Amino acid sequence: MAQPATDTVPSLYERLAGLPDTLVGEIIDGRLYIQPRPAGPHAVASSSLGADLHGLYQRGRGGQGGWWILDEPELHFVRDTEVLVPDIAGWRRERLPRIPRDHRFEVAPDWVCEVISPGTEQNDRIVKMPAYAKYNVAHLWLLDPLQRTLEVFELEEGHWTVIGLFKESDRVSVAPFTEITLHLGDFWLDDAQ
Repeated sequence: MAQPATDTVPSLYERLAGLPDTLVGEIIDGRLYIQPRPAGPHAVASSSLGADLHGLYQRGRGGQGGWWILDEPELHFVRDTEVLVPDIAGWRRERLPRIPRDHRFEVAPDWVCEVISPGTEQNDRIVKMPAYAKYNVAHLWLLDPLQRTLEVFELEEGHWTVIGLFKESDRVSVAPFTEITLHLGDFWLDDAQ
């Protein structure tokens, strides 16, 4: 006797994994969020900041070393259930001695940076910031390439505290990277381009 056909509904993670490369997906509080890949100003800001921190903190070239600095890691705060993808994240190596062999990072980072864009700002502030606090990410940066601002937060007793607000071409030495000075002007797309 033939078995009746059963339709299986894909899990949220299966739906996330099936997204085309042109989209970024995240699962937060049981909901799948999907957004397009970043536009030019966003990519310039993220790449520039990541390059500065990678050389100094991951490679130790002229800086402290002792960190992993990664673009768009897939953070699994709860495996395949609570999945966030920050623009950049960093871990102290004593907390994450080795990079996982698959795509799932299950150790909460020490620092995340979200690059704000008009299509992601509400999600970054209203949905992702509380999730990062819930899973004890110690430092959060919001970098806005259109407004040319950097907001820096530190987690204190489960709540975000603003520890710095910067703009335009400010020179910045702020937690968790206080040993160096970053020039914000390097992160913005030149209007002449």
